[in-house]
Amino acid sequence: MKKMLCALLSIITICLLAACGRQQDEQESSLEDSRYPYDSVFPQHEPYGKGIGAMPGRVVWNYDTDSVRWDGEGFWWQPENFEESVIQCMVNDSIASLGGEETAAEGWNALFQAHNEARGKGNISYAAGEKIAIKANINGSGVFDNDTSGETQMSYTNPVLLKTLLISLVEEADVRPSDITVYDVSRLFPDYMVEMCTEGILEGVHFTDRRNGAADENAPINWSCEINGAVNYLPTCVTEAEYLINLANLKGHSYGITLCGKNHFGSFINGNAMRPPEGANLHQFLTRNEMGSYSPLTDLMANEQLGGKTVLYMLDAFLCATSEGSSVTEETARWQQTPFDGNYTSSVFVSQDPVAIDSVGEDFLINEPAVTEHNGALKDNPNVENYLHEAGLVHNAPSGNVYYNGNGEAVENLGVHEHWNNSIEKMYSRNLGKGEGIELVRVHSSDL
Repeated sequence: MKKMLCALLSIITICLLAACGRQQDEQESSLEDSRYPYDSVFPQHEPYGKGIGAMPGRVVWNYDTDSVRWDGEGFWWQPENFEESVIQCMVNDSIASLGGEETAAEGWNALFQAHNEARGKGNISYAAGEKIAIKANINGSGVFDNDTSGETQMSYTNPVLLKTLLISLVEEADVRPSDITVYDVSRLFPDYMVEMCTEGILEGVHFTDRRNGAADENAPINWSCEINGAVNYLPTCVTEAEYLINLANLKGHSYGITLCGKNHFGSFINGNAMRPPEGANLHQFLTRNEMGSYSPLTDLMANEQLGGKTVLYMLDAFLCATSEGSSVTEETARWQQTPFDGNYTSSVFVSQDPVAIDSVGEDFLINEPAVTEHNGALKDNPNVENYLHEAGLVHNAPSGNVYYNGNGEAVENLGVHEHWNNSIEKMYSRNLGKGEGIELVRVHSSDL
């Protein structure tokens, strides 16, 4: 019954989006001359790079206040704080919209086909038996010790979102649970999360963290810049997978922001079990706080085993943290900007374009007082987007660095980067009728 309801909601969503698209076309001239001025710290510029995906440059934003019911007491991550049935529909509706289709099953098929065609494999979909690795962001769990209770107020992947993503893969994309591995090889998955994501129809899903992550010594990460650090190896769960899903968090960081680009700091193994990026000597590049400099985040986007395998990028934005070491509190999780107006963010974002989704994510973060008033590294700091300028202009990067795919081939395009017109309308070039740029499509399942 739940599957039928989600499918029906997806069909209605597509119809409403089409109607909104027609209305948007009729109002295009007025949107070009926006009623609101550009209000971001980031310098406004034309789109850098070319959009990629089944619907090039598309980022789907699903905002539904019915998804979160936390009263601010206890641990934020407790599953009872979220409405699983609503989040399941949000995930399925988002996949359908991202693929430009009416149902999640058709959406998954479109995403796999577009991804494989871009990789030069032809217009083929997922084949039974192919392995999928999901990079979760478990940064707040097991960060200091070997505690697997997950009992911290710091942020990590929402357990209900992860569960519903897995269910969508199994029910809608016909992926066997035993062919799915959820991983973060620098942290520890909470026991409760593993249990709830491996029972029932999800029995057989694998979890890999720093306790059981195995390095593939035939797959070292080859950086595009000279880095004097430990040799970093990709885990076997990545190298054995045909596809990746990058499930990151929308949140601030002590270096400004952390989105899909930085999520892969938990995707390699070296001698530093708890903090591989420090062992790799990568933090020096994040602390420079300057534009036009080499970024290892862009390198990870370009790596054929990581960005090259990624069929879906997703931002968990149900309850957002101001920084990786900060507690998730009711005060900071209630955002002020439109359309939240004092409510929780209660959102999920999906895209096939890694540059576009992080561009949207950083627009939301830097324009949110609930975040910037508690994060001095982000507030009034446009330099946090250096890696996106490097990625959007990767064919001629501002740093002068040539980015390779990890296998000696220079990368020509990673996706499209730009900023919205203002924080009220939140429209990008494709929303305004332009031929290139980002298209932000908003879906709100409970309104259907």
